[in-house]
Amino acid sequence: MSEQLKVPTMAEYTAQGKQPEVLFWVGCAGSFDDRAKKITKAFVKILNKANVDFAVLGAEESCTGDPAKRAGNEFLFQMQAVTNIEVLNAYEIKTIVTTCPHCFNTLKNEYPSLGGNYDVLHHTQFLRNLLKEGRLTIEGGQFKGKRITFHDPCYLGRANNVYEAPRELIQKLDAELIEMKSCKSRGLCCGAGGAQMFKDAEPGNKEVNIERTEQALETQPEIIAAGCPFCNTMMTDGVKNKEKEGKIAVMDVAELIANAEDL
Repeated sequence: MSEQLKVPTMAEYTAQGKQPEVLFWVGCAGSFDDRAKKITKAFVKILNKANVDFAVLGAEESCTGDPAKRAGNEFLFQMQAVTNIEVLNAYEIKTIVTTCPHCFNTLKNEYPSLGGNYDVLHHTQFLRNLLKEGRLTIEGGQFKGKRITFHDPCYLGRANNVYEAPRELIQKLDAELIEMKSCKSRGLCCGAGGAQMFKDAEPGNKEVNIERTEQALETQPEIIAAGCPFCNTMMTDGVKNKEKEGKIAVMDVAELIANAEDL
């Protein structure tokens, strides 16, 4: 339950004269979207179980500026970015982990030129590191032998060449990982990137998320795994469009691990 979740803020840490091991950047989706909040909670449960010393910015966190930049508003992006960088630098943040590839890409690749230099990790990378360090163990549990296909988020995969971390975690669940015909560097967008999430579809024969969902369904999965709140929404909508929501679950990798451990 939420009351059991331990989520300290940077302000609380600073008041105690302490510095966390890592800052968890929650992101707009993870903070406000009801579906993505479940991903946030799952990740926090894993962090607590692994005894990771982490903190969030809380009310001091603002949008990274990714949607503004992708939509072409560079001025707004820089305003948002500089505001965040001032907060992060004031707290002397060194390492950031986030469950959103859009935040990940922006913080990692676009903040340095504005004075924000941090070691930025996607949550699947961070969880894999915990696994290698022996701080996290993953049991197959209810996912043992399940057919799972992984959808590569654009800003995690093709933009930053992170392909193996989420797959290694899925395989640790003793699940059967089945690849779509378009995967890894040949992956297909879910249809939400580039601020497309926030605008009406352009003329065409088929929505991008329907095309991607059809590719996923070809693998006959029991679960479509994702590593991005936007992808999660688009693939969930695609599964509903195909009237398969009762048979196929769309879950973030963090949710798979948290549920397997019954956290």
